[in-house]
Amino acid sequence: MKTLIIACKTLENELRHAMDECGCAHDVHWIESGLHNVPKKLTEALQDAIDASPGYDKALLAMGYCGNALAGLRSGGMTLTVARVDDCISLLLGSYKDRAALSKDGGTYFMTEGWLRGERNLWREYLYTIEKYGEEDGAEIFSVMLGNYKYLALLDTGCFDADRAGEEMKTIAETLNLAYKVIPATVGYLKRLLTGPWDDDAFLTIAPGSEIKEADLMLAI
Repeated sequence: MKTLIIACKTLENELRHAMDECGCAHDVHWIESGLHNVPKKLTEALQDAIDASPGYDKALLAMGYCGNALAGLRSGGMTLTVARVDDCISLLLGSYKDRAALSKDGGTYFMTEGWLRGERNLWREYLYTIEKYGEEDGAEIFSVMLGNYKYLALLDTGCFDADRAGEEMKTIAETLNLAYKVIPATVGYLKRLLTGPWDDDAFLTIAPGSEIKEADLMLAI
């Protein structure tokens, strides 16, 4: 069986690490992280990746449901498998329930080194807003945008220089008036995606010639 991995560029550090640990040599098609800001374009990019890969039997989607951007994807001649998580953050924390538990004491904005390098990350959006609207108005806009957040958290997956990333994160947190913290994360879920078994509780599997429906993307509370 020939397998393709379709992965969010944000997870590059973690996916490469997981692949090395698993001895996995599947081909990888990278999806630009900035597409998450426009779910329709993300859906189109994912469909293009599937349609352009007729020689594969299976595609492993290294990402979460990403605002239901997976809804409407057609599997073509492949079996599609994706972790049952709302987004990449939950994937790195181990489950969407673990992510929810970590936010109970106040809204948390999670980032990794991959997010820091993303083409449309939180910090770049802030700098763009300041440039467009001026420092005072730009800061006020972001204050409203982040009104429900209390923390800026670095997910330490062990796949990058956490000290160096942490220094950047501390500066961002201070500027945005958020408390900074570090949260241990894992590539365990990614390794399970790479190797299986793909049990129904942890993974959504779509047969060849099928389409992902919105109902397929419901997560049990």
